[in-house]
This record gives sequence, C-alpha cells and structure tokens, in this order.
Amino acid sequence: MPELRVLSAADVCRILETFGFKFARQRGSHLIMQRRYGGTTVTVPVPNHRELKQGTLRGIIKQAGLSTEPFEQRQ
Repeated sequence: MPELRVLSAADVCRILETFGFKFARQRGSHLIMQRRYGGTTVTVPVPNHRELKQGTLRGIIKQAGLSTEPFEQRQ
C-alpha cells in the first residue's frame, strides 16, 4: 500500500471538494465538509491543522467513502 502524503487541512478540503464535498461550517478548530446525494448527507470533520497525522487522514478518507489514491505519495 503506497504511503499517504503529509497534508494540511486546506489540502484535504481541496481534494474533498473535487469529490463534491462543500464547506458547511466551522466549529472551533474543525472544518465541517458535507456532500449531499440522494436522500443522504455525508459529513466529514477536518481538524484545521498544518499537518494531519496519518491515522486522522485515514479516518477522514474512510468517513468520506473515498479511495486513498488522491491522498497518496506521487513518484
């Protein structure tokens, strides 16, 4: 499995926006991204940090229902 890049919250939000997520609101240090489709809404909180830890990034990817490919190291 390729290694994930070190990304900031802004980088993660930009990637999520390419998959239809939109900034909904901010609560404290967390940016709330949402995607609506059909009759459901997927909500993903993103901590507003310069560097997200690998486990946090994997959790965001899992909650968003995305593959890790857009977040991986490029060679």
